[in-house]
Amino acid sequence: MSAIHPMRDQLIIALDVPSVSEAEAIVTSLGDSGSFYKIGHQLGFAGGLSFAQELIQDGKKIFLDMKLLDIDNTVAKGVESIAKMGVSMLTIHAYPKAMRSAVKAAEGSGLTLLGVTVLTSMDSEDLREAGYASSNPADLVEIRAQQAFEAGMGGVVCSAQEAKVVRAIIGTEMAIVTPGIRPAGSDVGDQKRVMTPKDAIEAGSSHLVVGRPITAAQDKKQAADQILAQMSA
Repeated sequence: MSAIHPMRDQLIIALDVPSVSEAEAIVTSLGDSGSFYKIGHQLGFAGGLSFAQELIQDGKKIFLDMKLLDIDNTVAKGVESIAKMGVSMLTIHAYPKAMRSAVKAAEGSGLTLLGVTVLTSMDSEDLREAGYASSNPADLVEIRAQQAFEAGMGGVVCSAQEAKVVRAIIGTEMAIVTPGIRPAGSDVGDQKRVMTPKDAIEAGSSHLVVGRPITAAQDKKQAADQILAQMSA
């Protein structure tokens, strides 16, 4: 596959591994098929923040999945520090005050802030247990997407199952980043609201986050190329 595949910058490969050495091996094996990487809590707290800066220096894009939520000033100061790293995307839990503080702190930086609506590992029973008045994930996603739009966020994170409705709410300019992506026939793991790469793009997702279907594959580059082909179909 060509190194300039048109969908390459829309496939975010999740480096959900416990060490930088494992992450380095994945990046090396993917070669030009990987240009955008997600670093979350597991790798981030195991040297992943320094590794992120190395990848940025090598021309890669970084989605820092930290899901910030705290008092306004703490969120703002965190965003200011992260913006200086040169990462491309950062997640904030989609609470209005936190998002407004983050947007103000990121002004002029080029950092795309993403409001996390409802985790793709959660279903109605999980929301009910957590005490939400509405136990319908789609309803809460719509509310938080509207709040992210009003706060001036760069995009949202939601299930691809809600992407079509969210796109109608936030318009065409904001990003819709969707985890829970599984190629047809693959194991869904701990995800509950999943969709195939092709269907997710058709539904309105702008970026797909894919982890285990690529990182756990015997031939990681081939797995990534197959997903890119499905995204383009």
